[in-house]
Amino acid sequence: MRDLVAGAKYLVEGQKWVGRHGRWWGFGMLPALLTLAGYVVALAFLGAWSLDLADWATPFADHWASPWRGLLRDTLAAVAFGGGLLLSLLTFTAVTLLVGQPFYEALCAEVDETEGGAPTPPDTALWRELLIAVRDSVYVLVRVAGFGVLLFACGFIPVVGQTVVPAVGFLVSGFFLTVELTAVALQRRQVPQPERIRLLRARLGLALGFGTPLVLAFLVPLVTVLAMPGAVAGATLLARDLVPAAPEEPEEGREEHGPASERSTAPDPSAFSGTPARPVPGNPYAN
Repeated sequence: MRDLVAGAKYLVEGQKWVGRHGRWWGFGMLPALLTLAGYVVALAFLGAWSLDLADWATPFADHWASPWRGLLRDTLAAVAFGGGLLLSLLTFTAVTLLVGQPFYEALCAEVDETEGGAPTPPDTALWRELLIAVRDSVYVLVRVAGFGVLLFACGFIPVVGQTVVPAVGFLVSGFFLTVELTAVALQRRQVPQPERIRLLRARLGLALGFGTPLVLAFLVPLVTVLAMPGAVAGATLLARDLVPAAPEEPEEGREEHGPASERSTAPDPSAFSGTPARPVPGNPYAN
């Protein structure tokens, strides 16, 4: 329960962060606006040509009597448009993150800088980062599709299919939305995608508390555009929780605790406790 609340808190904190940095809010909305415009154009074309597509797909119905021919083709046109709309909802976030890779990389870096403990990003060419982002997005979409098929089949179970299955569907979507949104920040920390999924699965409440409210909000495309910058900022804050930054090494020659004569020479108690000293948290995936 604590992680569930913490996940929702990161979502709120991300929106607050972009609210305090209005320039980055506008900057972060650009990829979502571009993606939304592309989807609107594509859906408009699909709506305009869906009847022609239905006519082309059903030549066997040319000689059917009215109203059966029109009913069949109108139904197929509606299914085609509905399928396109559903596909756009499922892929909008992934495409936005792909289009906005340079934008969200800069946004994540700014969040890390303002919060302190920014990691050193990998020295990777932009084209390679885009290739990695495409590969990771396809990997996530394949998994989402697999869960979608399973949940669709379970939807035919009486009562459970109309109550439990939709709720589980939102939770699954919330988890994978968190996977996608934290991808930029965790990629900056050189965490490979299988390990990202493992980290979020280990903190399932955190992932669900962050992603599930976003899934519900993202059902409205305009809300997606407005909330995406804050979602990326919140995902960066969440990633900082999953992979804490390593403490900075002291500069060479710097006296950490005063002159040598003033420093305690007492031995480390952990050397005699029989238990090794607790390691300093850091990023075990950097190398």
